[in-house]
Amino acid sequence: MTLNCIAVDDEPLALGLVCKFIEQTPFLNLVGRFAGAVEALRAIHSQKIDLIFLDIQMPDLNGIELARVLDKGADKPRIIFTTAYNQFALEGYKVDALDYLLKPFNYEEFLRTAQKALNYAQLINKPAAPAPAIAEIEHADDNYLFLKVEYQLVRIALDDILYIEGLKDYVKVHLKGVEKAVLSLTSLKALEEKLPAKRFMRVHRSFIVALDKITTMTKNSLQIGKLNIAVGDQYKEAFGQFLGKWI
Repeated sequence: MTLNCIAVDDEPLALGLVCKFIEQTPFLNLVGRFAGAVEALRAIHSQKIDLIFLDIQMPDLNGIELARVLDKGADKPRIIFTTAYNQFALEGYKVDALDYLLKPFNYEEFLRTAQKALNYAQLINKPAAPAPAIAEIEHADDNYLFLKVEYQLVRIALDDILYIEGLKDYVKVHLKGVEKAVLSLTSLKALEEKLPAKRFMRVHRSFIVALDKITTMTKNSLQIGKLNIAVGDQYKEAFGQFLGKWI
C-alpha cells in the first residue's frame, strides 16, 4: 500500500526536510508541498490525499484550524502534526490527529510515525471477514471483552470499566486505577452491542457508563468519581427506569 502525502509548513527548511523524509520512505508518495494551509486546502479538495504532515503555527490559517475544517468522514486525510511547540498536543488530540512530531525530529522518529499511519490505513481498508473465534471470545461471559488497541487485541476486564467515551472513529475506555484511557478503533454503537445490558447503559450519544460505578444520580445527570455526565434526551426514559429502582 502507498499513501499519497502532502507537507505543509511555512518554514522552507522544515518543509524541505519533511519532503526529503517522505521521498525516501518507500510507502509514501509526495504529491504536494505547501507553505500555507489555505493553499493546501485547495489541493486536498482537488485530489485524493491520504496523509498530511502539517505544521501548526502558520499565518492566515493555522494547522489546528485546517484540521477542524476537513471532512469528518472515515476517508478524510489523516494528519500528523509537525511543530516545535509541545503545548499543542492536547489540541491535536481533539481534532483526531494520528500522531505528533516535535521539532527537531530525525528520520527514525519520522519513519516510526509514518509506519503508524500505514498500519492505520491497512487496518481501515482491510476487507471485513468472519471471525467466529474472536466473536466467541468477545461474548464468552460477562467478565471481559477484547478490543483492538494499536493493531492487536487487548483483554479488558468489565469490572475495571468506569465509563466509555465515543470520539468519532474511536472510543476511549476509562478504567479504574488507570490514569490513561484505552483507545480503540471502534464505534460506541458496536461496543454497546457487546456489553451486557444489565451492567452497562448508554446515557448520552458520547457515553456508556458502568452502572455499578455510578456514585450519584438524578433524572438528568449522573456522576462517576469527579466526572459529571448529562443524560441525553433520547436516553432519559431508559435511565429513568433504572433510577426508579432506587426511589
